[in-house]
Amino acid sequence: MKFASSISVNRRTVLKTLAGAGAMLATSPGFAKAQARVFDIKAVSRILEVKGKPAKVFGLEVDGGLGGLVTRYGPPFRALVTNQLTEDTLIHWHGLTPPHNMDGVPMLSGPVLNAGEAREFAFENSRTGTHWMHSHVGLQEQQLLAAPLIVQEAGDALVDEQEQVVMLHDFTFRDPQEILAELQAGGGLHAGHQTAGSHKMPDGTIMKSSVGAGAMLSDIAYDAMLANDRTLDDPQVIKAERGGRFRLRIINGAAASNLWIELGEIEGALVAVDGNSIYPVKGRRFPLAIAQRADIRLTLPSGSGAWPIFFHAEGSKLRSGIVLQAGGGEVRKFDAETGLSPPLDLALEAGFKSVYERPEIAVSRTDFLMLTGGGSDYKWGLNGKSSMHDVLFNVRQGERYEIVMHNMTGMAHPMHLHGHYFKVVGVNGQRFDGALRDTVLVPPNMQVAIQFDADNPGTWAFHCHHIYHMNAGMMGAIAYTSAV
Repeated sequence: MKFASSISVNRRTVLKTLAGAGAMLATSPGFAKAQARVFDIKAVSRILEVKGKPAKVFGLEVDGGLGGLVTRYGPPFRALVTNQLTEDTLIHWHGLTPPHNMDGVPMLSGPVLNAGEAREFAFENSRTGTHWMHSHVGLQEQQLLAAPLIVQEAGDALVDEQEQVVMLHDFTFRDPQEILAELQAGGGLHAGHQTAGSHKMPDGTIMKSSVGAGAMLSDIAYDAMLANDRTLDDPQVIKAERGGRFRLRIINGAAASNLWIELGEIEGALVAVDGNSIYPVKGRRFPLAIAQRADIRLTLPSGSGAWPIFFHAEGSKLRSGIVLQAGGGEVRKFDAETGLSPPLDLALEAGFKSVYERPEIAVSRTDFLMLTGGGSDYKWGLNGKSSMHDVLFNVRQGERYEIVMHNMTGMAHPMHLHGHYFKVVGVNGQRFDGALRDTVLVPPNMQVAIQFDADNPGTWAFHCHHIYHMNAGMMGAIAYTSAV
């Protein structure tokens, strides 16, 4: 089953279609709660063909399709989530900052959604940008229980462009629980982890790490990379006008794979990260860590042609991609495996500058967070603890906090804070006024400093978004308190 072709549409078509469907709601602050649009979301099992073989995976259907949830900024909306699986689940709204009880994290924000159960989630104040929604139960995210969540700007866009949402996944035919068990046992096909400074590839070759002694780029051997549910053997081809302008909304929904975005012949401009606008950064190659999102604007050449956009897994030969086709451009065959890609780094991070300017507030406190673990027992932790719901820090509403994360392990960790956006303000002691994010990569043996405002009371998850690391202990929480 493939993503619906309607995921690629011209802006004028989007407006016309949504208006016809009654989705163009009033945007005034007093918009009646009862008039909020309700999206019908179902967690389902489905069969997906990968490399000519059928695979049973999960999915999130929105109003009967797999293209994700698309709404506009301003009006409130609701999501009626029905669990049609034979096991429990719960959906996290990654990129939105709802009240704590709507966040979708078991044991922290509410109970799981039992098999056959339905529950409504309400969003009074959505955030514009490229977001996504995914399971926060066990390893279901590895089984593709995720979908895009796009909140478009209110009113007419400043640029007339074609939008294309790209949802990326790493794929394995194996049961994720078996993979985790092998990693915890210190052996098996997927446990290149136990070999310090090297990594076993799916073809059996050993790749030496270039990120330092004892460091490793990946600890899972995947069968394929997917872009909108398709491999590069059969990529999605998006029809475009000659010289057409695009806004690519790219979501790294992979469970355990950091990625490079490779634009090839076309230079693009990165204009938003994690749904938040930045001053444009031009280039042909951009890093995208697990759970991060990137909005890239580009213009196609004026003649006919077909231009591939590749998504290459860090430290791997595997890649996926899409093709932008104009006129009679010939779409040729592309190899799903190529040379090994280098590790992601933070070379661009210090140059990102948020368009949004925060109010001037003094930092109330600086806390240090050690990213720990990763031995042969595959236990990961924060500050030496591997307890999924330990409170790491207490904060008070209305104050600003800085957290300096120090990665003491041999693998990179994409760290995600729920319920808040943070500003990246330092890497290895170099200070800068960076981008607003909800997920930042912390490479091995490096320090990354972030600042966030305590403006959303509750107890919030703070974890590594590599799903196997998280399920093996690299997760904690931040809790609000009234105490001094």
